[in-house]
Amino acid sequence: MKKILAAGLAAMALSPLAMAVSPNAGAAEYQIDKEGQHAFIEFRIQHLGYSWLLGQFRNFDGSFSYDPDDLTASSAEVTIHTDSLDTNHAERDKHLKSADFLNVPKFPEARFVSTGFEPKKDDADEGILKGDLTLHGVTKPVEIEVTRIGGGDDPWGGYRQGFEGETAFKLADFNIDPDNHLGPASETVHLYLSLEGVRQ
Repeated sequence: MKKILAAGLAAMALSPLAMAVSPNAGAAEYQIDKEGQHAFIEFRIQHLGYSWLLGQFRNFDGSFSYDPDDLTASSAEVTIHTDSLDTNHAERDKHLKSADFLNVPKFPEARFVSTGFEPKKDDADEGILKGDLTLHGVTKPVEIEVTRIGGGDDPWGGYRQGFEGETAFKLADFNIDPDNHLGPASETVHLYLSLEGVRQ
């Protein structure tokens, strides 16, 4: 299920990976370009089993390390501010932020910290980013399917890398009850991330 919201709560999610060798290549740290709005964490979840509810988190911070010479050394960290959830419906957003679901007053942040990266043997631009997702006060391991979109110089004198990722997990694993008006078909949330970073 390619392209649904990486990284994503998650999710969120996260984000480095494979390579393209150039004079600028090498191990480097990248700051996710949130200010330029070149990063997105989106999600979808079924509503009553009848349709898909789509949304995003508008406020998050993060960085990643990317080494084309040693992809297994790549890493990522992302912090999501849960109050920034937006499904384009104010009353629904209020409910999703309440104690029935995310409980934003008690858990204002969700966080992903990677623990390892496994590149796919047949494609240097794809792999699995493993890590720990903390959501709703619970920390669980998740795996994010990552694809490198591209990298290179930008028009402002910087150097960038971009990745997309996706993952899915059960709300119950994070002590969130999907039966709170969404229905049993809504037990799984899907995260999609599109993250562009500026080399520091």
